[in-house]
Formats: sequence, C-alpha cells, structure tokens
Amino acid sequence: MQFTSFHALISTMILLGYWLIIVATTLRIVFKRRPMTYVVAWMLVIYILPILGVILYFALGEAHLGQQRVKRAQKMRPTIANFINKISELQGIFTGNVSQVSKPIFQLCKHQTGLEGINGNHIELLSDTDAIFDRLIEDINQATSNIEMVFYIWNEGGRADDVEAALIQATKRGVVCRLMLDSAGSRHFIRTDASKRMREAGIIIVEALKVNLLRFMFRRLDLRQHRKVAIIDNYISYTGSMNIVDPRFFKQNKHVGEWVDVMVRMRGPVTTLMGAIYASDWELETGDYLALPKITDFAEPPEEKKHIMQLIASGPGYMENMIHQVLLTAIYSAQEQIIFTTPYLVPSDDILHAVCTAAQRGVEVIIIIPKKNDSLMVKWASRAFFSELLDGGVKLYQFNDNLLHTKSVLIDNQLSLVGTVNLDMRSLWLNFEITTVIDDAEFAKSLSLLLQQYLSQSEEVNVEEWKKRPFWQHVFERLFYFFAPLL
Repeated sequence: MQFTSFHALISTMILLGYWLIIVATTLRIVFKRRPMTYVVAWMLVIYILPILGVILYFALGEAHLGQQRVKRAQKMRPTIANFINKISELQGIFTGNVSQVSKPIFQLCKHQTGLEGINGNHIELLSDTDAIFDRLIEDINQATSNIEMVFYIWNEGGRADDVEAALIQATKRGVVCRLMLDSAGSRHFIRTDASKRMREAGIIIVEALKVNLLRFMFRRLDLRQHRKVAIIDNYISYTGSMNIVDPRFFKQNKHVGEWVDVMVRMRGPVTTLMGAIYASDWELETGDYLALPKITDFAEPPEEKKHIMQLIASGPGYMENMIHQVLLTAIYSAQEQIIFTTPYLVPSDDILHAVCTAAQRGVEVIIIIPKKNDSLMVKWASRAFFSELLDGGVKLYQFNDNLLHTKSVLIDNQLSLVGTVNLDMRSLWLNFEITTVIDDAEFAKSLSLLLQQYLSQSEEVNVEEWKKRPFWQHVFERLFYFFAPLL
C-alpha cells in the first residue's frame, strides 16, 4: 500500500508540474500580444505535443537574441541615437516634401526614427543577373578603402566565383573587406575551399547567427540574418532580393528553374544610413565597434529633389514590427493600384484584410507569386489564402517556368518598396530584413515595366477553376494553414 501511495503521489506531482508548465507557457504566449492566429497555432502545438510542444515554443516561438547580443544592442543605442541627431541637423538632405501617396509612410518613419525622407539620391533598378554581377564587380574593382557585405546565401559557381576573385584582388590593393554570411543560408559555402581562400587573402568573414542545437536555450534557433547588402567605399550601396548566387548553378535539383531577382544600386546620402545599419549588425554579431560613416562623404553631389528614400531595417534589437507597419500604411494609402511580387505568400491577418479591403474599395490589387516553389510547406500554406484573396477581389498571378524571388511593392505608379522582405511571418516578425522605400515616379516607371514583364510570363488564377480543385488539395491547404503563423 505504501508503494501504491508513493507512486500516486509522484504521479500527482508530475501531473501538477506539467499542468503548471502548460499554464505558464500559455500565459507567456498570450502576454506577448502577437496576432491571434499565431497565439492559437502555438497553443495547439503545446497542447497536442506534450513537453515537446513547450520545448519547440521556447526554441522557435520567441525572437530572443541571447544575452550577449541584447547587451550589445543596448550599448549601441546611445551611439545610434547620437548619429541620428547629428544627421537630422544637416540642411538639404532631408525633406518632408513628398508625394501624397508616400506622405503617411514618411510621417511614420519620422515618428519612429526621427528622420524624414532622404533627398538627392542616384538610384537604379537592376533586374538582369549578369548586369547585377557586372555592376557589382565593376564597383568592387574600383574600391579604394572598404567593402562591407552581408548576404543570407553565398553559393559557389558561375558569377559568384567572379565576385570572390574581385574581392581577393581588392584586398591585395589594401581594401578592407568585411563579409557577414548567415550560418544557415551559407552553411555549405562557409566550409568550402572558396571560403578558405578568401580568408587566407585577408577577407574578414563572419558566420552570423551560428546554428547550434546547444544554443537554443539562449537564442532562438531559427532566427536568420536575411539581409542582402553591399557597400563600397561608403559611396555606393546595393540591396534587393538577390543573394551571391548564380541562378544557373543554384538549387537546380529543386526543379523550380532559375531564381529571378532584382537589386537596387544607390549612390548618395542613403548609403550613409545603409552603412550605419551595417555597423550596427556588425557590432551586434561580433561585439567589435565599426566606425559609422560620415554623411558628408558622397561620391558625387546629390541630385536636387531626386529619388527621395528611406531605409527600413527590422529584426531583434531594431524597431519592432516596423516593416509590418510600413506595409500596412502603404496598402491603406493606395488609391489606384498595388502590385506585389513575393516568392512566399503567407501574410499576417492584418495584411490579408488590408489587401482585401483595398480591392473592395476600388484599388486594383495584383499579387504575383511563383508557380513552382522551393518550399513545399510554404507552397501549400500560400494556397490556403487564395480563396479569401480571390473572393476579396484580389488578382493572383502565378509566374511560370522560373522561381520569381523578387520582393517588391508598387503603389499608384509612384511609391516603390524593394528589398529582402517576403510576405510571410518570418520576414514580417522575425528575421533581420531591409527594404528601400522610394518616392519617385521615374523609378516607379522602371519597376512598373519590369512587373509588366513578369505579368506577361504569368497565368492568372481563375476563380471558377480554383473552386473546382480536388478535395484532397483542400485538405492539404488547411493542414499547412495550421503552420502558417510559424513559417
């Protein structure tokens, strides 16, 4: 009897302990004030998967940086605040004289960062892979002082090898080259002979957010450095959707075709802000201080009232939900037309409703996504949103043959957003991302021509045909929709 009583006591204590863990985790999820679909998804995970669900939540459910990075972020704040105060005092570089459709976004940016629109930039849209590599390599070859890069993926082969060669030659001229690569996205390259050659040549390579199962108690395991940025001599900068990969040599075994990307090449004051973001990322990752660039150092005089811009950076340690707020503001500001391109369509409830509302108030809303996708889960999760989007009056197009990887938004042929941000939960809430906000009709025209080219290579999703899809597809869509807030 004593053994039975002891066994019952232990069982009761274990059950009570488990119940307390579940209650504590549930309260933690609720108090984070995330979107309701996110909350419900995680609560189902911890209830359906005993113990394992709780472990998964603390490993993947919160965007915690780890104590060291949090301390570094806190240490950097006064420096960044001082930098912003200094540049905001400069005359002629910042302006509030923006277009009507862009005004709400620039007002939001000023409230959040203290900076108005950055005036007088020279920018160009590059959409051909070889042209992007040619311009980047040409700029690297002309560098005289420093080159800073951060990329999610670096993959050997083709034109990527040409970039490697150009960087090695730059170090031989005395140019300081710093390269930050995401640990997960570039895991194969970091351990290649090419990476070794670059290090031996003097290129500083940092593996960002190292993937290590032992670290999950101290930092979220799947937090990723998803930016794509290159800065040359603090004069020229690039950002956009393209990694340092030649699409002819990248993921050919996935049978999705070649990746289709864009990059924006920028000269002028905006590059200084890009340099400040890079310096913050570098110190956050390495703990080493990187001198902030001087805003008065330009490759050439800025153009008057030309290419008014802002840069929006996101990620732990940055302004929370900033990119999400910018997207919502842009959607609600549109009066005539919105065109999105995104490889991964898993929107938040707020963006889903904003897009459908825009379509219902007479705005033409077009979303272009790839027909083939390299992520099976994202493919089916995306399809779960099709019915609501189509019923809301949104036009969906599927890009044929290749994987459309461009991340862009065009509003009323005036306001452009181009960068690294996908319309999915990871980009909106978690990863280190960056996007350019460009208020310029000339640039918008270039982007519009490119988007029309994409549309000519796409098929519109027909509402009636979509409703006739097989029942098993409905099942798959609902199954993967359950994971949508976690993707």
